[in-house]
Amino acid sequence: MAKSFHELTEREILALAISLEEEDGRTYGEFAERLRADYPATADAVAKIEKEESVHRHKLIEAYRARFGEHIPLIHRTEVKGFVDRKPVWLMRTLSVAQVRRQIEMMEMETRRFYEAAAQRTNDAGIRQLLGDLASAEREHTDLAARFEREQSASGARAEEEATQRRMFVLQVVQPGLAGLMDGSVSTLAPLFAAAFATHSSRDAFLVGIAASVGAGISMGFAEALSDDGEISGRGHPWLRGGVCGLMTTLGGVGHTLPFLIGNFSVATAVAGAVVAVELGVISWIRHHYMDTPFLSAAFQVVLGGVLVFLAGILIGSA
Repeated sequence: MAKSFHELTEREILALAISLEEEDGRTYGEFAERLRADYPATADAVAKIEKEESVHRHKLIEAYRARFGEHIPLIHRTEVKGFVDRKPVWLMRTLSVAQVRRQIEMMEMETRRFYEAAAQRTNDAGIRQLLGDLASAEREHTDLAARFEREQSASGARAEEEATQRRMFVLQVVQPGLAGLMDGSVSTLAPLFAAAFATHSSRDAFLVGIAASVGAGISMGFAEALSDDGEISGRGHPWLRGGVCGLMTTLGGVGHTLPFLIGNFSVATAVAGAVVAVELGVISWIRHHYMDTPFLSAAFQVVLGGVLVFLAGILIGSA
């Protein structure tokens, strides 16, 4: 059972404060290390806060040693009620600059509130002053993070980091997702509409479309995951990319398959054709927005390929 903060003794409060500073310092060090390659400006800012946390820890240890001796009981934040659970940094597969900034603000606010409450619980003037000073320092860290953000924006470092983050998002999410969406939306057209015009049955067309969509999703997902481990290309974890690609492939095919749940074959076919047009438009917009392809050029390439596959399905099904 976690212990209530109000049940802690002065000795336990100081021991907990030391533990908090150690944990926060290690967390900031992990942030800085993870961000160093792609976001050096933010990494430097976080490393500076890490050094300040180390200074705080030393001051707390000196105060503890003077008051209670050499042995410091090991008290973790999770053993005291009132602290917010944090996901360990090493479990985060991806770590964006925005995530780090939000995490720092939360950590500093929580630690500041702890010091303010702890200062009210001690009767020792020296310890009370130290805890109050540390609360002020944590408040300055929050202001420091905001100032770093302003400085980075003014120097252009923020824009450069955001551009890097956008490139990583495109590499790790948009590209595999777009490849899957294109494959699912286009490659399933031929079997779906071939089955529809061969049988004139909405149910048969729906079953063929679902089978083609799921099969294509599984195939594309494994193909993407096994094509690149991401170590050199920086395209991220292979199974994450594979999952995104497979899911988008399936969704691309299911989109124009669902209209065949409509019992009337003519209505179902018309609705499916309209859905195909929307899908091709969405693909064109994604290519234009994220891949810097001129919209008309993207639309022409996608629509031309889609129409050709669509007509091939109709011709084969009608033969």
